[in-house]
Amino acid sequence: MSEPADASSSHVVGIDLGTTHCAISWVDADLSEGDAIAGRDLAIPQLVAPGQIDARPLLPSFLYLPHPSELTPADRALPWAAPASEGAATESPFIVGELARALGGKTPSRLVASSKSWLCHGGIDRRGAVLPADAPPEEPRISPLDAAVALLAHVRDAWDRAHPETPLAAQDVTLTVPASFDPAARELTAEAAARAGLARVRLLEEPQAALYAWIARSDGAWRREVNVGDVILVIDVGGGTSDFSLIAVRESEGALTLERVAVGEHILLGGDNMDLALAHGVRQKLEADGRTLDTWQLVALAHGCRAAKEQLLTEGGPASVPVVVPSRGSRLVASSLRTELTRDEVDALVLEGFFPAVPASARPAQRARVGLRQLGLPYAQDAAVTRHLAAFLAKQAEATGAAGGLARPTAVLFNGGVFKSARLRARVLAVLGDWLTALGAPAPRELPGADLDLAVARGAAYHAYTRRGAGVRIRGGTARAYYVGVESAMPAVPGMAPPISALCVAPFGMEEGASAALLDEELGLVVGEPVRFRFFGSSTRRDDVVGTVLERWREGELDELAELEAELPTAGRTAGEIVAVRLQATVTEVGVLELDAVPREGTERWKLSLDVRHDAG
Repeated sequence: MSEPADASSSHVVGIDLGTTHCAISWVDADLSEGDAIAGRDLAIPQLVAPGQIDARPLLPSFLYLPHPSELTPADRALPWAAPASEGAATESPFIVGELARALGGKTPSRLVASSKSWLCHGGIDRRGAVLPADAPPEEPRISPLDAAVALLAHVRDAWDRAHPETPLAAQDVTLTVPASFDPAARELTAEAAARAGLARVRLLEEPQAALYAWIARSDGAWRREVNVGDVILVIDVGGGTSDFSLIAVRESEGALTLERVAVGEHILLGGDNMDLALAHGVRQKLEADGRTLDTWQLVALAHGCRAAKEQLLTEGGPASVPVVVPSRGSRLVASSLRTELTRDEVDALVLEGFFPAVPASARPAQRARVGLRQLGLPYAQDAAVTRHLAAFLAKQAEATGAAGGLARPTAVLFNGGVFKSARLRARVLAVLGDWLTALGAPAPRELPGADLDLAVARGAAYHAYTRRGAGVRIRGGTARAYYVGVESAMPAVPGMAPPISALCVAPFGMEEGASAALLDEELGLVVGEPVRFRFFGSSTRRDDVVGTVLERWREGELDELAELEAELPTAGRTAGEIVAVRLQATVTEVGVLELDAVPREGTERWKLSLDVRHDAG
């Protein structure tokens, strides 16, 4: 089990570091025990126009890299900037938040968007200056890690200005990540928090945070809304990812308990895809009127469609929103193209394109990839969220003991700004209902959600509070079992590489902060020369224990994780020597797998960590 939270902090804080927005909520740390917790949200000061600051509940997760002559120091000044007379820098190299989004709509080559999605992209150097990805060579760039640091630093500064007596660095903070984040992305997120001055941070899966928010909002009534045997499906479609989780309602010592039993794969499919689809739809309208757009304008149009979509998906919002496509010409205002995006267009494109009614047997379409492609995010090839959902429920049928090849959720909790649209929620419930009634199971009911923009931050704050021993905890641990690849000792055979077996070092559901037992079997560890370590994960093999060896596995049963390259120190031995060791795995507080290799003789230990120090370049 993880260590309890530090009782010396005055507040427990939740931060949603979202793809589209960031938010921060908190709970007083000295509340009495119970479910009903009245958390509070922090309005985050940010530039909304040059020289104009407003405090808003959401901080758009956008960074803009202005040209040195584009804005004056007064245009960029923030409330917490130190005066120049004190010798400190008076301005950041970035504009963060609402003004960044607005300026980026006009000059997208200087806008950093979706940095969170890039943070989990193992195919790039996530510490390298690669964003904006489509910026010309002469434009400035930053790394996905630096973008996360900048967003968190802005949130920290906003908190410290509002709470000067209780700085954020001294509080217990829960920071949320997608449930499907791999250990490398989790460690990068924790590193970003540390670089932003937040040393006391725990990570929490966003779907769990959404459920925590629902519990806190229910004022203790959640136990009357669910029963033992219920399976809650949390569907979280955010700006960059689609996350699915299954949480089972069980009984322990006469009380209801919650346990996260399944997590979906990492799916880069969300609001960003919808923005681009809407931009293509608007471009078709413009081209039908004889007006053409270049690639630069299409990128700018996508940012405009994002802002319009957020308004149009909001209940009670306008029927249409104007969209302006900027021009590159000198007569910028006169030559800008103007059109509008309607609520019906958004509903139709998003509803039918991303949430089509499909059978339970549907699976995401896979197409042959083109040999050469532009560097970019590895978006899902199939845009239909409902097909990805069908695949998830089929893969996780055993997680809930369901027959018929499909997990059978009894309740659904929606999260993510996309689901502000009642029509989208109704479509998902209808599709799920058709699948389950065909199996003789009841259609799932919708759990009344909280604010879809703030639920994750509020739930994270509640989770931080539960770590003090109060409230309701969702049991979970690791969402995968972890394995290390072991090469077989065999004579050389022409044209045949030695087979690899997968050795389980951490079972499914292992708690963060816990260590597994030291393996009985000894293995040979190569020291003093460059070697590669292969790691695997499985979200379906729930019964494997530490020491289980898999010589064969079905397709999709094990997923290969980031490979680790290392040259381990010789510790007084000869380079290339094979040392007899036993392995012991630990899952850190931020969900990173660490593997200690303990020699038969001697006191040294070699530590392997599934981190990102060897990102692909």
